[in-house]
Amino acid sequence: MDLPWKPGRDHPSPHELRASDTDRENVVRLLRDAHGDGRITLDEHGERVERAYAARTLGDLAGLTGDLLPAEEQPIRLDPGPLHALFGTVRRDGRWVVPARFPVSAVFGTLEIDLREALLQRRHVVVNAAVLGGRIRLVVPEGVRVEFTGRSIAGSQALRMRQPESREAPVIEVRGTVVLGSVGARTPRRRRRPRLRRGGTG
Repeated sequence: MDLPWKPGRDHPSPHELRASDTDRENVVRLLRDAHGDGRITLDEHGERVERAYAARTLGDLAGLTGDLLPAEEQPIRLDPGPLHALFGTVRRDGRWVVPARFPVSAVFGTLEIDLREALLQRRHVVVNAAVLGGRIRLVVPEGVRVEFTGRSIAGSQALRMRQPESREAPVIEVRGTVVLGSVGARTPRRRRRPRLRRGGTG
C-alpha cells in the first residue's frame, strides 16, 4: 500500500530526522521531572540522560520518553496522524513532524494548527482540509509560504501574514473543500523590545 506521505529515498522518515540541541534538552528536562516524582529510578535517569545527549535522531530521543507521558503530551511527536475537530476546539502545537500530506477536518468546530516549532517532513506540505461550518487556523513562522488551492462554498479564506519572496521558501498548500466555514493563516508579530528611557537631570 502506498501511503500518501510515505517518504521516498531522498526524504528521511520522521524517526530519521536529525535531533537538535533543543530537542535533547527538552527530553532531559522531562527525564529530570520523571526522576523527581519517582517514575524512573536514579539508575534509569542516568542511563536515559546519557542516551539523550548521545542521540543523533528524533527516533533515538522519542524512545526515551514513550513510557512517561501519553502520546499527545510527548516532547517530540513523530507520528501525529490526522486532526479532526467535531463540535469543539482541537489544537496541535509544540515539537511535531508534519507529514508531506496531512488530512484535517473541522465540522462545526475549530482546529488550530501551530507550526512555529514543527518540523516539515518535506519542503512542500499539502494539507487536505474538509471544513463544514467550522474553522481551521494555521499559525506559521516567518519565511513559510501558505497557499489556498481548494474550493470554497459560502466560506472564507484569510491570510494575515507577509508571504516570503524567495522561491526556495517552504510551502504549506491547503487543498480540499470549505463549506460555510473558514480557513486562515497568520504569522504572530514579533515582540518589540522595550525602549530604554534616559533618566532626566534634576
